[in-house]
Amino acid sequence: MSRISDIDPELTHRLTRRGMLGVAAGATAAALLGAAASPAGAAPATGIDASTTGRGRPVLPPGRLGIQLYSLRDKVSTLGFAPVFAELEKYGYDEVEFAGYTQGSAGPLTLAQLKRLARDHGLTPIGSHVGYYAADPNAYTFAQNLTKVLDDAQALGLRHIGTASGPFRYGSTVDAWKRAAEEFNTYGAAARARGMKFYQHNHSDEFGFATDNPKVRLYDVLLAETDPDLVFLEMDIFWAYAGQFRFSKRPDGSAAPFEPLDYVLRQPHRYPLFHVKDGVSDPSNEFGYRMTDVGDGDIDYQRFISAVTRLRGERSAHHWQAEHDNPVESFAFARKSSAHLHSLREKC
Repeated sequence: MSRISDIDPELTHRLTRRGMLGVAAGATAAALLGAAASPAGAAPATGIDASTTGRGRPVLPPGRLGIQLYSLRDKVSTLGFAPVFAELEKYGYDEVEFAGYTQGSAGPLTLAQLKRLARDHGLTPIGSHVGYYAADPNAYTFAQNLTKVLDDAQALGLRHIGTASGPFRYGSTVDAWKRAAEEFNTYGAAARARGMKFYQHNHSDEFGFATDNPKVRLYDVLLAETDPDLVFLEMDIFWAYAGQFRFSKRPDGSAAPFEPLDYVLRQPHRYPLFHVKDGVSDPSNEFGYRMTDVGDGDIDYQRFISAVTRLRGERSAHHWQAEHDNPVESFAFARKSSAHLHSLREKC
């Protein structure tokens, strides 16, 4: 996916990475972001029985654990979807989020075959990341090929279809984001007409400030200017806390603290999907965290997930997708993440 040249290099990296699989065919901050999460224990190689991993109600709602397949792109490329899905089934996953529909050396699959393959392994295709726009008029993006993108999502039976691209198409001014929001509303209306929800996945840059009005946080413009019935959000929790680290002060140095979880608690219906991605706190890092396997970092997912699922009517309304951009060993990451999240129990 192409990007305009003046965008933050972090965002450029995060967005172009999505094409690697080949898309073809502040009151709560201290309480809710823990000083450290309990490290994951040894994970079994077979399925997870949530009823036997501890006392108390599981934090993770049943049937709602997914994984962003970008985390397993090396295995998809070399082994194909079938062996990957077989492993995910053993690890106790319920859902998958796509980052492309091709499988490299294992050969081509039709979308019908891919859908059936997931279902055969007890996995529900829940969403997919597609580019927002590109300079190429034939690019597989919402802006260039909306009908094709939605056709494919519908063929896979997806309930959600979204983009990991930030709304930076026209720049970082308030009006630029209003213009992008209008386009997101159009994509959302088209998705809703097919029974799907359009969503936008954040990185940390979305929490920065408008270049023409440094008192305005860009993420607030996106929320205000998109129709809440048409445009939804997939909060990447790691990148949201990286945004908190980077943008708790305005460019003039004045304080502008925010708590990512507060956004969710104020409008939980706007966040059907989450990326559960962990990080070790590291103030020397430009993002404030070093990415690690879920359960090995300092983001307290017991508290975060519980805060959302304890809201009235919200326990089963959200989908929690484990992700790591560059795991040391992707199957080990998937196994450990599932074991850790299934082990979490609500505190009495």
